[in-house]
Amino acid sequence: MPDYRTPPENRPVRIAILDDYLNCALTVADWSGLQGKAEITVFDKPFADAKAAVAALQPFDVISTMRERTPIPRALIEALPELRLITMTGARNPTLDIAAARERGIPVVTTGGGGNGAYATVELAWGLILALARRLPEHVQAMHDGAWQRHLGIALNGRTLGLIGLGRLGARMAPVGRAMGMDVIAWSPNLTDERAEVAGARRVDKQVLMETADVISIHMVLSDSTKGLVGAGEFSRMKPGAFLVNTSRGPLVDEAALLAALHEGRIGGAGIDVYDHEPLASDHPLRKAPRTVLTPHLGYTVEETIGRFYVDTVENIQAWLDGRTPRLVEPG
Repeated sequence: MPDYRTPPENRPVRIAILDDYLNCALTVADWSGLQGKAEITVFDKPFADAKAAVAALQPFDVISTMRERTPIPRALIEALPELRLITMTGARNPTLDIAAARERGIPVVTTGGGGNGAYATVELAWGLILALARRLPEHVQAMHDGAWQRHLGIALNGRTLGLIGLGRLGARMAPVGRAMGMDVIAWSPNLTDERAEVAGARRVDKQVLMETADVISIHMVLSDSTKGLVGAGEFSRMKPGAFLVNTSRGPLVDEAALLAALHEGRIGGAGIDVYDHEPLASDHPLRKAPRTVLTPHLGYTVEETIGRFYVDTVENIQAWLDGRTPRLVEPG
């Protein structure tokens, strides 16, 4: 168990809420219980670089993170002399060096999930699929421009949904595909026929999935072994009209290969919610790539999930201030 650093005795605790892009942290949860005990600063934009993060966070006792938006590596933790508590949102944060925090005796605490919000990423994936299939962005823009029908869409019924990854989220994609009359196939390195059948899918080899699916949706955890899982070779095997959807992590897809496939018309389109570097640069070539539906990492950003994150964050901070045990991240 971490060696707790106690709150400051002669002043309010200074709390930094990081990466609150939507400026909603103080409204989706009740922070009034910390009134008089804490000074809260909200950072609604990412830091320019690691040096800027160090400079901005020097005075703070508590850092409240939002998933892995701002990396919290060892170098940053060691550069913050006042840091006494790190609050984490979600089940994992690969960019937070928990071991470095523990070495300094700084507790790292976490939150619960999002209740119904746990389905939010799956719902967004289907939103991207439907937007691609019916070319909704073009038709919405046409209506705003005073025009009418411009493009033919496709029906999903009778087509094939290919799921790369059939874990918690991938398995929730399968019944929706089946309800739409799609044949659902799946692949992941350790997937078995039995697990696929339970989820309502049919296991196939990766090459077969790339060659036969009309819609390919990625639901894998990013790791050294899965980085670049979909690259030039995979795009060359896809049907000319097939769609790729990624709501997991940007580096699972080779970005250069994706851009080439789009510009050369080798695939029907892409629905992308996640990117190699976030926020996506304003001049990034994906923003002008053809046949794309791009969203700004909206997968989990719904009221249910973000609300739960910040409600639990407040409870964790209050417990720490009161000398009680908050939701500690387990060693591992």
